[in-house]
Amino acid sequence: MSGWLLILALLLLGGVLATLGDRLGSRVGKARLSLFNLRPRRTAVLITVLTGSLISAMSLGLLLLVSERLRTGLFELERLEERLSTARRQLEASQQSLITSQAEVARAQQGQRKVARELAQSQARATALRRELAPLQAQRMALERERDRLAGEVGARDAEIRRTEAELAEVRRRIEAGARELEDLEDNLLALRRGDVVITTGQPLASAKVTLERPEQAKEVITALLQQANITAFKRVLPGQPVDRQILLVPTTDVARLESLLTRPGSWVVSILSAANVLRGERQVLAFPDLRPNRPVVKAGDVLASTTVEADLRDPEQLVRRLNLLLAAAYARAQRQGSLVDGLQFDAAMFNQLARTLAARPPGTVIQLVAVALRDAETPDPITVELRIAGGAPAESPPLRRP
Repeated sequence: MSGWLLILALLLLGGVLATLGDRLGSRVGKARLSLFNLRPRRTAVLITVLTGSLISAMSLGLLLLVSERLRTGLFELERLEERLSTARRQLEASQQSLITSQAEVARAQQGQRKVARELAQSQARATALRRELAPLQAQRMALERERDRLAGEVGARDAEIRRTEAELAEVRRRIEAGARELEDLEDNLLALRRGDVVITTGQPLASAKVTLERPEQAKEVITALLQQANITAFKRVLPGQPVDRQILLVPTTDVARLESLLTRPGSWVVSILSAANVLRGERQVLAFPDLRPNRPVVKAGDVLASTTVEADLRDPEQLVRRLNLLLAAAYARAQRQGSLVDGLQFDAAMFNQLARTLAARPPGTVIQLVAVALRDAETPDPITVELRIAGGAPAESPPLRRP
């Protein structure tokens, strides 16, 4: 509606201005005015031209003043066209990008659908594998537990084997030591039977437990012990003769040192030991004193030695030899623990009965024998032992003898 009003205003303004210009030109022509030294006619034409130009200028100015779109179209048309062209190009580029993006989206959606299908297949395969692996994993865990159990059993068996081998080596060593000691004892026994050697090296001639109340008692105790040792040596070397002289020779320095040591407080065991083998009939016996603290050596029930009687060992003589070896091992053990006794005490009747029992046992029977101490004993005390089958009951109050 505003556009029609503008056109109507322009028409009215143009008519008014044209009328004014015509009248102005007529008046200039009648007045025969001259401008710029022009003829009146030409001056009138000039006035008319100026009036028309004014009409056009006012019309255009009014349009520009009233219409912002006209101003924009007249002055900014090229810029707008450039912007429009740029916008069109951008729109085309955007459309091309949109087409490209849509294609990429389509490809991505297609890839996503493919990935979704592959994922579903993978999940189905994983589920199937889990079902297949479940029993295998349970079986593996069971096998691992079985492996650990077997490894523990193997380790325990290896440890048991090593312990058994160590015990076997110790038993063999003790058997060898006992065998050597038994051979020495048998040699000495044969020598004694032949009458050659009556006192062996290191054999105790007298022993006593000493606990002094006063230091000055040491000399009296040593003198009494030397006298007892002299009597023992005399009776063994010169049997049947009266003990009428001193045949025991002990260095005075050893006696003085023994007296000095014996004055110290405590319970002591004093022994006079033979310094060498002595034959029957000799006139002198060399000896030396031995002093050691008195202490428990064995307790009742202690197993001093053990041996195994194999299934094929049935000969009575070999069985007696094995029993003697067991006694020798027990005696060696007692000596290692500090005993000063000359041999062990045991029941000879039970010894022989045990040998007969072993000889008459059922074929294929392996027997484990032990030598057990029957009562407590200190360093100089006699040691009483009993030979038993492992796990057997103790004997009842046997008569005692020395081997």
